[in-house]
Amino acid sequence: MDSGVMNMTAAGLDWVSAKINAPMARAVVFGVHIDGHLVVEVLLIVVILFQLSRKSYKPPKKPLTEKEIDDLCDEWVPEPLHPPITEEMEADPPILESAAGPHTIIDGKEVVNFASGNYLGLLGNEKINDSCIASLEKYGVGSCGPRGFYGTIDVHLDCESRISKFIGTPDAVLYSYGISTIFSVIPAFAKKGDIIVADEGVSWAVQNGLHLSRSTVVYFKHNDMASLANTLEKVTRGNKRAEKMRRYLVIEGIYQNSGKVAPLDEIVRLKEKYRFRVILDESNSFGVLGNSGRGLAEHYGVPIEKIDIITAGMGNALATDGGFCTGGVRVVDHQRLSSSGYVFSASLPPYLATAAIAAVDRLEENPSILASLRNNIALLRKGLSDVPGLTLTSDPQSPIVLLQLKKPTGSHESDLKLLEKIVDRVLNEDSVFLVSTKRSKLDKCRLPVGIKMFVSAGHSESDLMKASESLKRVAASVLSEVA
Repeated sequence: MDSGVMNMTAAGLDWVSAKINAPMARAVVFGVHIDGHLVVEVLLIVVILFQLSRKSYKPPKKPLTEKEIDDLCDEWVPEPLHPPITEEMEADPPILESAAGPHTIIDGKEVVNFASGNYLGLLGNEKINDSCIASLEKYGVGSCGPRGFYGTIDVHLDCESRISKFIGTPDAVLYSYGISTIFSVIPAFAKKGDIIVADEGVSWAVQNGLHLSRSTVVYFKHNDMASLANTLEKVTRGNKRAEKMRRYLVIEGIYQNSGKVAPLDEIVRLKEKYRFRVILDESNSFGVLGNSGRGLAEHYGVPIEKIDIITAGMGNALATDGGFCTGGVRVVDHQRLSSSGYVFSASLPPYLATAAIAAVDRLEENPSILASLRNNIALLRKGLSDVPGLTLTSDPQSPIVLLQLKKPTGSHESDLKLLEKIVDRVLNEDSVFLVSTKRSKLDKCRLPVGIKMFVSAGHSESDLMKASESLKRVAASVLSEVA
């Protein structure tokens, strides 16, 4: 016999001998001692062999006939892709036929526009238009690729540099779509197992980012610092697991759903006390708050480095599209590798990046625009101070002016129908374009509904007076009908 085989046989006998002599439980079957481990191992081998020998599919014993198959197909009713469309869900919004400036065209009629967030009145600015034309002639309409794959053009880098320099942060990163900025940034940093404390009044874009992060989300009462302090205390007190988790606090500079301004000084104090990172969305406060329009930090005199991550859509104050995120170099570099809105989206069309640069230049060179905006906000609020049945609830410094019912009906849907009736009559009778806070079914915000007006530095005093007088007359008429 071959020596190798003999050695293997000897080794096998030694293994069997070791098993037999091992001090383990043994069973006696027909006078033979059997090792318990050996029985288990044999059973496992039998089960494995049985599973491997089974067929993955067993055909029916009696195949269905063609008639039976046809009958089953006729009876099958697929699940609907969406719930039934009700009359309340149907929408027929006004359609713009010109640029959404302070005045626009709807159904062939010129109207005063209070439905667009053109806060600085830069939409249609001649210098910005000229910069876009020059960019179109040089680069065309787009790059047709994501930033990481042949989609980066020099104006993208120039725009990022210009924004970070203006705000005073080390670096910035551009996104192609304004609303996707915040809901790409949040899940790029917050993951499953992390904890996020967020304001209950955040917009749908922020809500979507919270959902995509799969983090544990805890809400505090809208813009209520006592509620925030209690929430942070409950989340962290005696929670050893929370000490090892990444913790984020998500807020908006000016809340889109309410027009309230977040008290950043108090928020920073709490975030430092409880060791949270702050993610701040400034889509409605960038270019609006602060002596030079640099946003919420400048407004409260808070050092910019106290805020960990700042995002903003550029479709409001800068009158272009896309968005940006700014902060430390590591914060920005991380997004270039892992933020879905940056990695997988075609890059921002170059002429829109050029428009953003021109808009920031315009704001920096002409800070008087901010004075015009604030004067218009004050004039409109003065005119709306005594609208019958409605009350102002937004912050006095917010360009989002929100009016809510003094006496709600008790039903969200009924309140909204009443407000939409006022909005429609103001448009049809006085050519003033307003919007109600009608929300998507996906929007989980439960703040009271209202009539929303977006003030622009481009509005004239007569525009503001016309809007306030129209609202007074129509609101008095509509509310008297239901009284």
